[in-house]
Amino acid sequence: MSLLPPETPSEPQENARLGPKAAEDERPVLGRSRGLTLRAMAPNAITAAALCSGLTGIRFAIAEQWPAAAVAIIIAGILDGMDGRIARLLKAQSRFGAELDSLADSLSFGTAPAIILYLWSLQAEPRWGWFCALALAICCALRLARFNAQIDVEEQPHKSLGFLTGVPAPMGAGLAFMPFFAWSATGIDLFREPVLVGPWLLGTALLMISSMATPSWTSVRPRRGIRLWVLAFVGLLFAALLVEPWWTLSAIGIGYLALLPFTLMRYARLKRRA
Repeated sequence: MSLLPPETPSEPQENARLGPKAAEDERPVLGRSRGLTLRAMAPNAITAAALCSGLTGIRFAIAEQWPAAAVAIIIAGILDGMDGRIARLLKAQSRFGAELDSLADSLSFGTAPAIILYLWSLQAEPRWGWFCALALAICCALRLARFNAQIDVEEQPHKSLGFLTGVPAPMGAGLAFMPFFAWSATGIDLFREPVLVGPWLLGTALLMISSMATPSWTSVRPRRGIRLWVLAFVGLLFAALLVEPWWTLSAIGIGYLALLPFTLMRYARLKRRA
């Protein structure tokens, strides 16, 4: 029996045990303690709040409080964008937080939107409508699982150039709600028809598990000369969300979809240079 200490795992092996949030933006700092540190409580509490917000949306949908259900998913998305950044700011990244975030994303942006949209529209066609809802939930889980599986892969062309692979889970949930946003903004019942909502969910599910390059925050870096314009635009966008939330959310979704072809062209250009 050898008395030598075990070898330290290699870096890819360490990262392989981490969830998507810890690895998607930045290499995590691995703690040695078994329990949660005091600094890790804040980001993990935000992740738990995002999970509760997403699942509470189902409760609102059961009560047919559709705007409240959609807002609950939106709040979950906002909290999801905060927890990882706060963890890096406090230097409190951990395996526990990464795994909790992955589970919360699957429930808040896959399972909850699928159930809400099924109750809102697809239950009028319960057979194939339920399969469309399942496709959204399953593809969201598959996207997160794929990301976990690729953490230890050294060559990731999209990530190395500052892009993501497939539509991220929070944005996928936002795109899935596009028919609801349009219905809320216009009052036209056509947007609630299962024949429209079902194929839309299938398309969104395919975008999440696709291998196409999609925008990430690291790839969006405005030049210095237009940063004041960007700040003004963000302020006006926030005001528009307060005044006309459904129209604004619809415009954000359309803008994201319109950005995808330009992202593919930019990725191809950068790939040729590399």
